[in-house]
Amino acid sequence: MDTNPKIDALQLMLTDLRTRHEPIRHKAAFRGCQPEFQLLVTRLIEQLENELSMEKTSIRAKI
Repeated sequence: MDTNPKIDALQLMLTDLRTRHEPIRHKAAFRGCQPEFQLLVTRLIEQLENELSMEKTSIRAKI
């Protein structure tokens, strides 16, 4: 099966966002913006998941 670089990149980005990145989270907590930071991460994950789904659908439609 052929690989799709865009799908690979989206999956890697989602994996990275779902992994706790302590230095960044520590800075957000120190500055008192942890809830806002987490909301942005959640929104970005949702956006990337939607884009990944659309890309997979597009690939399937071409087959």
